[in-house]
Amino acid sequence: MKIAVTYENGLVFQHFGHSRQFKIYEAADGKILSGTVVAAGGSGHGALAGFLKALGVDALICGGIGGGARAALAEAGIDLYPGVVGLADQQAAALAEGRLMFDPDTVCAHHHEESGHNCGGHDGQSCSDHDCGGHCNS
Repeated sequence: MKIAVTYENGLVFQHFGHSRQFKIYEAADGKILSGTVVAAGGSGHGALAGFLKALGVDALICGGIGGGARAALAEAGIDLYPGVVGLADQQAAALAEGRLMFDPDTVCAHHHEESGHNCGGHDGQSCSDHDCGGHCNS
């Protein structure tokens, strides 16, 4: 199994679409065999999903992630484990061992000014239609 973790300074990076690095782990028989940090091949969910697919990634561990990224990863056949915080190495080991704690309902919690960006996964509502935790810039 090949596991990717959004990565920054040893931690699970909290915004998939802005990941500059991933740590890619090879796992077998419930153990991590190796791990290598790689620079992301682009930005935005479509480019990053394609980058991970090209690396042969089977599963992604991340923090926040929006609806478009979820769809791109599903289309690429990559299993998603969102809502994870902490040390990347520990979280990858937990997934390999079958004990990873994650929140399948986690959506993007970091908002930025992008044309057409909404609060990914909030039922299509714009930021002005609801309270998204004070992270919206609109």
